[in-house]
Amino acid sequence: MAELPGRVLVYGVTGSGKSTAALAIGARTGRPATLVDELTWLPGWVPVDGEVQRELIGEVVAGERWLLDSAYGAWLDLVLPHTDLVVGLDYPRWLSLGRLVRRTVSGAISKEPRCNGNVETWRNIVARDSIIVWHFRSFARKRSRMRAWAASPDGPPVLLFRRPRDLEAWIDTLGPAAADA
Repeated sequence: MAELPGRVLVYGVTGSGKSTAALAIGARTGRPATLVDELTWLPGWVPVDGEVQRELIGEVVAGERWLLDSAYGAWLDLVLPHTDLVVGLDYPRWLSLGRLVRRTVSGAISKEPRCNGNVETWRNIVARDSIIVWHFRSFARKRSRMRAWAASPDGPPVLLFRRPRDLEAWIDTLGPAAADA
């Protein structure tokens, strides 16, 4: 069994399954995952003030052991210097977009609460600032960022996964760390 480093960032494009991956890693290792959306969105899909977000994330990454399911560009500078490992979900667009559309439409139908009680609505799905539009706006930037991190000797190690089954196989190698158990 491999031991998970102390400070882990799961990173990927919108819809790649970062939260699901972080929760699976946490379940396997006993390390609680911090779901970023819980810290950055208030009820009614109102964003938490940017400075408050920086404070909240700064508190998380000041710790010795953490598992984050994302890092927004507005405070990535706080996270990356403290990261021991980046788990990059570098999946094809069709996969991440398909997951995102299914999740979003399913949420609009079921009204199942997401972060902080927020629910998807049909209006949000077709809005100019919808999460689906955000996927198209941010895909290339996030993918390039992951690949640049992986190619750079200066940052934390990066495990890039191109297929979900490869991520699942890696998670299966993990065991609980003595300090986390």
